[in-house]
Amino acid sequence: MSEKIAFMGLGTLGTPIAANLIQDGHELTVWNRTKGKAQSLLDQGATEADSPEEAVTPGGVVISVLADDAAVEATFSKEVLERLGEGGLHISMSTIAPATARRLADQHAQYGVAYIAAPIFARPDAVSARVGNLCLSGEAAARERAQAVVQPLVKGLFDFGDEVGAANVVKLAGNYMIAASMEMMAEAFTMAEKSGIARQAIYEMFTQTLFAAPIFQNYGRMIAKNTYEPVGFKLPLGLKDLNLVLETASEVQSPMPLASMLRDRLISARAKGRDHLDWTALAQGVSDDAGL
Repeated sequence: MSEKIAFMGLGTLGTPIAANLIQDGHELTVWNRTKGKAQSLLDQGATEADSPEEAVTPGGVVISVLADDAAVEATFSKEVLERLGEGGLHISMSTIAPATARRLADQHAQYGVAYIAAPIFARPDAVSARVGNLCLSGEAAARERAQAVVQPLVKGLFDFGDEVGAANVVKLAGNYMIAASMEMMAEAFTMAEKSGIARQAIYEMFTQTLFAAPIFQNYGRMIAKNTYEPVGFKLPLGLKDLNLVLETASEVQSPMPLASMLRDRLISARAKGRDHLDWTALAQGVSDDAGL
């Protein structure tokens, strides 16, 4: 069933998600904090709004793919929630803190709006190909309505129940595991390189054998080649996520010493002027430490 959807956030993930929704027959009104990013979607039939309030339809569906907690909270103001109102549904695909998701759900409920956490595991090319994976959590009836919209966008959809912050916990856990895998590959490839073995050679062996999985194959390719562009996920956003991981771990008293090291690795990368690179560029810090 097609829906009239307000779509907010036209970054590297938001734009291909929105394009797929248009292909699925939904009527999209799009809004982005920075103007000038909507043209490709307008060419496909979307309408552009000048404000979040203008984008939403009373009782309708809103999907947001915004950069961070502050952006989501600022966008979904009292005015937006009042207009969305009773029967409205907000599907939040942003990577934010579980505590923020719970706070947003409570605020939305004051206006009769359901809030669903639906973070996605996918880089832009995987989004376009609909081979990503998505986590879902929130109130049951709202999850069912949300699932009808987002299921066609991904290869796998994983339901984590009524507790609205649960999907965000899973998303942060996954991004931490990706970062840890990147560090592991960077260290192994660098040791091989300093031992006279080509980085590409060790990459090709392991990604066809012991580590034949998309994270190792795709991120590993960039690390093996020491090539951190084009950017699928900006390095500062990686640091944002590691900070959220550690905040969440602290709340539940779960030590994560490797996460602390990865955060420092990303802080170091930012200090060295690498903000313009993909977050896989944390691997350059390993090369720095090895004198390469």
